[in-house]
Amino acid sequence: MFTIDTHTHIIPKNIPDYSKKFGYGEFIQLDHHEPGKAWMMQGNKRFRQIVANCWDAEIRLKEMEQHKADMQVICTIPVMFSYWAQAKDCLEVSKFLNDDIATTVNNHKNKFIGLATVPMQDTQLAIKELERCMQNGFKGVQIGSNINDLNLSEKQFDEFFAACEKLNAAILVHPWQMMGQEQMTKYWLPWLVGMPAEISRAICSFIFGGVLEKYKNLKVCFAHGGGSFLPTISRIEHGWECRPDLVAIDNPVNPKNYLGKFWVDSHVCDHKMLQYVIDLMGADKVMQGSDYPFPLGEAVPGELVRTAPISDIEKEKILGSSAKSWLGI
Repeated sequence: MFTIDTHTHIIPKNIPDYSKKFGYGEFIQLDHHEPGKAWMMQGNKRFRQIVANCWDAEIRLKEMEQHKADMQVICTIPVMFSYWAQAKDCLEVSKFLNDDIATTVNNHKNKFIGLATVPMQDTQLAIKELERCMQNGFKGVQIGSNINDLNLSEKQFDEFFAACEKLNAAILVHPWQMMGQEQMTKYWLPWLVGMPAEISRAICSFIFGGVLEKYKNLKVCFAHGGGSFLPTISRIEHGWECRPDLVAIDNPVNPKNYLGKFWVDSHVCDHKMLQYVIDLMGADKVMQGSDYPFPLGEAVPGELVRTAPISDIEKEKILGSSAKSWLGI
């Protein structure tokens, strides 16, 4: 079955020393401490060790063949968003990352599809960079689940979402800067607890803030199977019903009405949960997404869907056709 992995991350092998150039901050640097391995350094702190499949397209292509992936959607690693930086500096970093993605896509046009990163802390700059990338063959953009702790429903982002709709740009919402992470550093809880909550935060913001009402043709995918949103949708609906004075203040529409009006990826780690997501969303709104090449991602990209007790028609949709619809290809 034709397979598009819609959720994978990539980073340039060599990154300028932006902290030195801009004179502040802890912009990510790579310390290639041994062949094929590098530490992502956040100032003097080790953020994460990565290996060559994070930057080497040839290695990715070999692993894609092993994983039966015909294409990958590639986007930056969320820690690179740099929304905390001055907007003009974030724009420079974004352009560098996007140009690297464009090079990978152009060198392997039948294998890779690019999603841009943009300086969301400045709406006009974000739109300008999105337009540049879409003109250069990108199919959309990846954004964070919050922008410097602001929810995506804030009015300042309306023009950006209007631009995405106008440009037919796919949006991947990815968790980052997880709420409460400073209070739960032990046990990897920001990644295990915070990430699912962040995605639910983003979806609720889109719904209750009326974003999906204002921009009905917006093509949004929420990572990690929609996080904790779908498992708690009935609680969310109950809150909408019992306290409309708190929940329905900007949009009176029942949150369950939006099921099937956005996409989620398939990275839910469990066949029963995958079936539950399909039952709620429809297979045409679920897409293969592995979070490759990270350990918390799918161990063998695509295996969960291929081995699931679902129909071949559902598998074909999730592995390929749902992504084509989202990406507009």
